[in-house]
Amino acid sequence: MLQGDFFTISNIEKTGFDVKATLLINAAHKIFNGHFPGQPVVPGVCMMQMVKEIMETVTGKKTDLIKSQEMKFLAIIDPSQNNNISATLKYAIDYNQNMVVSAVLFKEELIHFKFKGIFAFQR
Repeated sequence: MLQGDFFTISNIEKTGFDVKATLLINAAHKIFNGHFPGQPVVPGVCMMQMVKEIMETVTGKKTDLIKSQEMKFLAIIDPSQNNNISATLKYAIDYNQNMVVSAVLFKEELIHFKFKGIFAFQR
C-alpha cells in the first residue's frame, strides 16, 4: 500500500461512477533514492498502484487487477518539481461484478498516465 506514505489523497470527489482526486506525492520517499538518484521519477508501477488505491478508497473494498487493456506512460512525474497531480477515473460494474475502469493521471494539460482495465473485488 502506497497511500499515506508514498502519496496522499488531498481531495476526492465522487459523482455516480466518476471520481476526481488530487494527489500529493512524497518527494522525500525512499523509492526515489534508486529511481533515479539525482533525477527522481515516479515509477510506472506506482502510478498503476495509485489508480488501484483510489478505487479501493472510493469503493471501500480491496481489489486485484485482472486485465489491462491500455496502460500508457506519456510523461514522467518528477516529484521534486511536480508533486501535486490530479486523477480522473470512470468505472462501471460488469456482469461478473468486476470494475471496468478508465483512469488518467495529469497536471493541468500534461497527461502522465492513461489506463483502461478491469479490477476484481477480493473475496
